[in-house]
Amino acid sequence: ELIVGERGPSPAATPTYPELCCHTTEDLDVIAGRDRITFEVDEKTRGDLEEHVIPHWQGKSIRDRIFDAMTPRWTACYEAGIFTEFMEQRAPGHTVADDKIYRTGMRDLVDNIRERRREIEVAGGDSHRRLEQLRAMEISAEAIITFARRHCEKARRMAGEEPDAKRRAELLRIAEVTHRVPAHPPRDFWEALQAYWFIHLGVITEMNTWDSFSPGRLDQHLYPFYREDLARGSLTEDLARELLGCFWIKFNNQPAPPKVGITLEESGTYTDFANINIGGLKPDGSDGVNDLSYILLDTVEEMQLTQPSSNVQVSKKNPDRFLRAACRVIRRGMGQPSVFNADAVMTELLRMGKSIEDARRGGTSGCVETGAFGREAYILTGYFNLPKILEIALNDGIDPRTGEPVGAQTGPATGFSSMEDVFDAFERQLRHFLDIKLRGNDEIERLYAHEMPSPFLSLLVDDCIDTAMDYNAGGARYNTRYIQGVGIGTLADSLSALAHHVFEEGTFSPAELLSLLTGNFQGSDAARELLRNRTPRYGNDDDRADSLMVRAFNIFFDAVDGRPTACGGDYRINMLPTTCHVYFGSVTGATPDGRCAGRPLSEGISPVQGMDRKGPTAVLKSAGKMDHLRTGGTLLNQKFTPGVVEGDGLEGLVKLIRSYFRMDGHHVQFNIVDAQTLRKAQENPAEHADLIVRVAGYSDYFNNLDASLQEEIIARTEHGSL
Repeated sequence: ELIVGERGPSPAATPTYPELCCHTTEDLDVIAGRDRITFEVDEKTRGDLEEHVIPHWQGKSIRDRIFDAMTPRWTACYEAGIFTEFMEQRAPGHTVADDKIYRTGMRDLVDNIRERRREIEVAGGDSHRRLEQLRAMEISAEAIITFARRHCEKARRMAGEEPDAKRRAELLRIAEVTHRVPAHPPRDFWEALQAYWFIHLGVITEMNTWDSFSPGRLDQHLYPFYREDLARGSLTEDLARELLGCFWIKFNNQPAPPKVGITLEESGTYTDFANINIGGLKPDGSDGVNDLSYILLDTVEEMQLTQPSSNVQVSKKNPDRFLRAACRVIRRGMGQPSVFNADAVMTELLRMGKSIEDARRGGTSGCVETGAFGREAYILTGYFNLPKILEIALNDGIDPRTGEPVGAQTGPATGFSSMEDVFDAFERQLRHFLDIKLRGNDEIERLYAHEMPSPFLSLLVDDCIDTAMDYNAGGARYNTRYIQGVGIGTLADSLSALAHHVFEEGTFSPAELLSLLTGNFQGSDAARELLRNRTPRYGNDDDRADSLMVRAFNIFFDAVDGRPTACGGDYRINMLPTTCHVYFGSVTGATPDGRCAGRPLSEGISPVQGMDRKGPTAVLKSAGKMDHLRTGGTLLNQKFTPGVVEGDGLEGLVKLIRSYFRMDGHHVQFNIVDAQTLRKAQENPAEHADLIVRVAGYSDYFNNLDASLQEEIIARTEHGSL
């Protein structure tokens, strides 16, 4: 190794966090025995858990306390699959580093903390909690310095025993680097990479965060070190590439800690969602692409790993050469990098109240979420099942899967006489469920603020030291909580089917359509095919369907945006599913667009699988009608056969992306693979062990996906031309 440090005792080992989620012995059996996404648990660990950990933590973990604090209505909605809750097994995440860790060492932060403590002590008053927060942050800073020092001491011992001169020199260099960082600011490229890595380990060791921690604008952060090291001859391009390859491997060796239950269903992957931003804008608004941007793209292509995830931030100020280089990597078929509209991201952040400099320094993390890097606590609170809400609206507040009255009474659909009645019932149900979820969110936020602080993460985010408040308690400069809408394509097509076949053509009465849905189209193949194939569909640049999508989106936005959180932040929306569209589909009955009960919903803002029939430009034009700038992120998947992007097709891909971004699209990502290859991988997994596909906001090995998710990816429309 050249970059050192692991979260666990070895690569691919990970701790559990019983204070957050205390796994039972039955959970351990499930985790070890799954067909995919398994974790082995050795007998000593199992014995320690059974004898010490579980007896102490069971009933006292954050997960236990969350479920104890929720109302029966919240629990009923959660179990019905109307929404999920991110933090019932994992802690807040999505945070991204800015450049302060390359300018400021931990010793500097300790000095800042001590000065702030003196100021608070002089001021007096009720300051105990703030002083304790600062004390915890100081302890955390000292801990990471100690952690690095142990690596320094070990490297020196190993160097003294190493017979090979080249390796001995590497070990001595590792000792020098780890003696310096992160106690002090890095002085060169190697030290900068190692400084970040220690910081990364500190964050993910402290707490089991959602979407890990991300390096932010790595090319811009590292470029001054790279340029200066090359100029003085202490670094070659080859060594820089080798160090970056080692850096990539470190991310790949850090799997997401084990998950069970609904949390596993909504995010069934080892991937921990660290996401590297490349390109975009500088804080002064100029082109942010540099020589290192291209080397990072080369690293993505060479390493061919599922993590770290990578994305390119594409502004109108970036050269086409940069986007073209990214597209050459995309056509390799790894699903990386994904592509973001840097100008749209900046506008989204400005709309949410960030300064223009903070917006330009920001970008995206996790799957597609926007944030002000190093200055914002932006936390995802769970997925929201939009088609399920329509289903309940059509059944007067009853969940037809269970027969339970979980929603508001909005009247039987048999009495609906127009789409206005449908939208009125849908909006009332949505606001009903949203109120339930947000009341639960507030309890969970207060619980984390008081019982589960993250003092190490707080060190890294402005203005937690100045406010002497924790990241989880609202101490950051900006505080945002996202709710993720899922299934907008299925919802749009279902609304379109109602509009076209019930209220315009009169093909079915409301009662007849409800009967078809209740019976899951059994014995009604002709009616189902009519709904599937004779309905105006979102994704085909058809305003009849697209306008309904826009109206539903606006209802969701209006119900959420700007509502206050318990710790002084604001709620916002984004549109992404991870893998939750499969889980949500499993608990949602048949829908008016001809989808059968239990089948996956549409993912992200993508059209229903197989229903976009007029090519990729029509998809982008439909998706572009959504006001992406009012979100904190939207996710659009496209799948092309490999031949489409060969030769001159590469230039077509560049133009396709540029065109979508001129419509203010937020994000697009590509699977470059055909269904035949995926079927072969199902039949002969061993021969396709290295096949990587884009799932949602992340890439994963195709053979690590469960069968339902594999089938969903295969079912996505396969475009054979641009």
